[in-house]
Amino acid sequence: MDWFGLTLFSAFFLATADALTKRYLAHYRPGELVLVRFGVSGALLLPWLLLQPWPQLSIVFWGWIATLMPLEILAMWLYMRAIRESPLSLTLPYLAFTPVFIVLTGFVFLGETITGAGFAGIVLVVCGAWLLNLETTRNGAGLNVLAPFRAIIRERGSRLMLITAAIYSLTSVISKGALLQVTPKFFGPFYFVILGVASAVVFASRDVSSWRALGRHPWAHLGVGVFMAGMVVTHFYAIEQIEVAYMVAVKRTSLLFGILYGAWLFGEKGLTKNLAAGLLMVLGVFLIVG
Repeated sequence: MDWFGLTLFSAFFLATADALTKRYLAHYRPGELVLVRFGVSGALLLPWLLLQPWPQLSIVFWGWIATLMPLEILAMWLYMRAIRESPLSLTLPYLAFTPVFIVLTGFVFLGETITGAGFAGIVLVVCGAWLLNLETTRNGAGLNVLAPFRAIIRERGSRLMLITAAIYSLTSVISKGALLQVTPKFFGPFYFVILGVASAVVFASRDVSSWRALGRHPWAHLGVGVFMAGMVVTHFYAIEQIEVAYMVAVKRTSLLFGILYGAWLFGEKGLTKNLAAGLLMVLGVFLIVG
């Protein structure tokens, strides 16, 4: 399968893991959710890792890994808080800001500038974010153009997901650097096994009750772990074949799957408006990376 098909599968798997997490594990603490997402998927991928030959791991590779670990765990912790506390339709679409942040960091650190199409893409992403919160502008005095942006500030899940998107703008590039040192067949399972161990050290070592959380709802844990493992495998096989920006752009279709799950599983209102906003944001992402 080519990178595009793999990335669409990766987006679907991620959105499904998010929906299962919110449906069955929303009462967990964010640290426990990180442990489930990374720990269970890491355990499922461990046999695959152990049954293949290991390449020689250079100092450069370990440097990439050491840089990635705290960023990935922090991003997932924020991600879990966001989808736990707010509707999927008001959180997942803000992942579309990842390539927007990549534009900003590229300019600051590398002096890279954007094209006219890239600027238009940023405008579409911002318009999509505005449209998501449009219902907050309805009042007796008419339409307040700035109200949706104030709604983003008020909606904690939206704020948390914006921060997560900024962190992912860094990890997407850094993980590609680590991947280039090995192969996707090795890196995908290795990365999540290491993340699972690191999550246990960060969260479960301080609070033994986090281990007990793994004993509750085993079928929900397994479902989340299976879809996260599927996301990992398809993600790294796809990203090996194409530039990071293009792969991330297609993977952001996960926000559309998430909006559909929000309406289907949680009765979130405004499906037509939310899908329109999500499509605007996805189109904006494609213009940015095009």
